[in-house]
Amino acid sequence: MGKSIYIGQGDESLALDLSVANRHGLVAGATGTGKTVSLRLLAEGFAQAGVPVFVADVKGDIAGLAEPGQASPRITERLAALGIKKHAFAAMPVVFWDLFGRNGHPLRATISDMGPLLLSRLLGLNDVQRGVLDIVFKVADDEGLLLLDLPDLRAMLTNVSERAKELMKSYGSVSAVSVGAIQRALLGLEGQGADGFFGEPAVEIADLMRTTPDGRGVINVLAAEELIRSPQLYGGFLLWLLAELFEELPEVGDVDKPKLVFFFDEAHLLFNDAPPVLLQQVEQVVRLIRSKGVGIYFCTQSPTDVPDAVLGQLGHRIQHALRAFTPRDKKAVAAAAETFRPRPGLDTGRAIQELAVGEALVSLLDGNGVPGMVQRVLIAPPVSRLGPLSAAERAKVMEASPLAGKYDDAVDRESAHEMLAARIGAVADEEEAVAPIKGRKTPAKPPKTTGQQVAEAAMKSAARGVANAIGSSLGRSLVRGVLGALFKK
Repeated sequence: MGKSIYIGQGDESLALDLSVANRHGLVAGATGTGKTVSLRLLAEGFAQAGVPVFVADVKGDIAGLAEPGQASPRITERLAALGIKKHAFAAMPVVFWDLFGRNGHPLRATISDMGPLLLSRLLGLNDVQRGVLDIVFKVADDEGLLLLDLPDLRAMLTNVSERAKELMKSYGSVSAVSVGAIQRALLGLEGQGADGFFGEPAVEIADLMRTTPDGRGVINVLAAEELIRSPQLYGGFLLWLLAELFEELPEVGDVDKPKLVFFFDEAHLLFNDAPPVLLQQVEQVVRLIRSKGVGIYFCTQSPTDVPDAVLGQLGHRIQHALRAFTPRDKKAVAAAAETFRPRPGLDTGRAIQELAVGEALVSLLDGNGVPGMVQRVLIAPPVSRLGPLSAAERAKVMEASPLAGKYDDAVDRESAHEMLAARIGAVADEEEAVAPIKGRKTPAKPPKTTGQQVAEAAMKSAARGVANAIGSSLGRSLVRGVLGALFKK
């Protein structure tokens, strides 16, 4: 397997050195200029080099990676222009995923794993509401109440609201108005289909980092045609997955090739309306995750869609055409031109507007991590199919998947919803047992429990809750990582 990925032909032949491929990158350009083809070319190159890939398929055409390409007049012309005499069309090893479980293996995460910061982003909470959600998660962590799905979170919100006075001294005030707002936001999130996403079995990171027996990296394709209609859910899920990679993978330092490459298509959806605290955390993850062998490639229309602090960490740039019809467009073109190391004799800003479909301005890091001068490059064609798959073709790929059956059926184990209901029932039984018998009838309904009674019941079953949450090993503690995701220490 090669040590580089052939990109195309400019003033010289251009290839991405795999030893610096974890320095991240950007693929940008207006709709219809060839941005998706460049993304596919990179994904194929990484897979053929033995590097697993994760990519979202927002239009349905990335799925064609699972089938070999075919010759066409346009591809033949492109190959001739590049001087490529042999172009072996081939299918890539692909595993399909889908948050809704319809066009791929179900992708699930638990509420506890997601954490309050990313969940607040999903729900569109303000600072006060986010503070209340922080308290809810902290109480759940402290009392061993595992939050797996939306019913668990709703039950925990109700529990914390009822115990507001008791918890105020240790955790701060909990406003009933804020709790109500969070509950309403949860209904909206459920309407987007998130009820199927939150739960178990949660995806294992190792299953996203598989290779085939012949040494090729598996390309994990997230079916996102429907998901992209819920941009907050789309962005929140991808950021959660990035956080999981960051927390779980060990430090590896310099590597001959990445351990995993992650493509963020429609990258602007990750950053739109994101609170400053989240942007700071994302910047930190992007900066540090390359030391764990993970390369991140953002795909979007304009470099201005990515915050400057993140953009400055993207060493590889493939810029397809941008059009400048308005003052705002002209600013975007100028900003894109400024991100390249200039080449004498090439007007970068003008060239961006003149690029034909399949052409791009490209700057890659050399083996020492130094950005190369920008080149106007004719991009090589992929070896897999450029079009989408039929339903029958997708089903065939899924049947042959090495993960078939592992994630297909949801698991509903005891968690916060069931545990809180059991505690209230236990308190009611105790009160009924000590109630005077003579002259009184047993209440038809159990009396409402006070905050103190619920707290005492919580303390009695906390040990069992912790065992359910983190396993039977004593001495392990719940810790939340840089993006608030839960991991074990």
